[in-house]
Amino acid sequence: MAGKKGLGRGLQALIPEYREEEAQGVETVQIDKIFPNQYQPRKHFDEESLRELADSIKEHGIVQPLVVRRQGTGYQLVAGERRWRAAKIAGLKEVPVIIRDLDDLQVMEIALIENLQREDLNPIEEAKAYKTLMEQFNLTQEEIAKKIGKSRSVIANSIRLLNLDDRVQEMLIEGKITVGHAKVILSITSKTLQYEAAKKIVEDGLNVRETEKLVKTLLSRSEKTKEKRKDKRIDVHIREIEDNLCSLLGTKVQILQKGKDRGIIQIEYYGEEDLTRILDIIYGFEK
Repeated sequence: MAGKKGLGRGLQALIPEYREEEAQGVETVQIDKIFPNQYQPRKHFDEESLRELADSIKEHGIVQPLVVRRQGTGYQLVAGERRWRAAKIAGLKEVPVIIRDLDDLQVMEIALIENLQREDLNPIEEAKAYKTLMEQFNLTQEEIAKKIGKSRSVIANSIRLLNLDDRVQEMLIEGKITVGHAKVILSITSKTLQYEAAKKIVEDGLNVRETEKLVKTLLSRSEKTKEKRKDKRIDVHIREIEDNLCSLLGTKVQILQKGKDRGIIQIEYYGEEDLTRILDIIYGFEK
């Protein structure tokens, strides 16, 4: 897999690959004493795949030990959560483990790199993992990029996916839309329009190029709607001023807009006497 080469130090640099000669370092612990890693970025596990692995474990056992660290009276998983889940399904009471002394950041790194190397994370899980590294461990995007061997722009673009509407994120997780679709949808700031675009993509089976056209249409329509609302608010305000002037001058008054900040006020009069009356009212305000 081409992407594995570039993952920073790689998993083996953080957890040396298990070898037969290391067997004396493997311990057996009760499966119920092991609990999941809170920093595990992977949240979705395919049930069918787990059952298949459980069948394999029943027949061959766990070939590669889990990696854990001691916490209290139990053990926190560092690597191998899929094997641990499958072992529970298989009904194992005890599992082989390698116990490591690791801090929280190392645990998070290992969990993230393990899943990235195996391409086990969906795009949203990956984005949330990067965000956790930034928020909980105060790492910059540049520092994360160096640790996992990716460019800073890749990290930034991944995190941007979290700006999608929650419903659109779920579609991405379920594979109904691709990351390519999602990147185009991100040009829409309205969550409602994002969801509308995503639904249209799924319903019509749109590709990325077609999605670009769809988004352009939606944005144009949204802009026109905003302008109409704005014009409507201006119209209401202008009509109110016209009514006030009509009442004040006792004649028909029209305000004609000639642009954003320009216009003409038309005051009708019916004879010289009516004009004098109107002018007296206007001049009266100057005194």
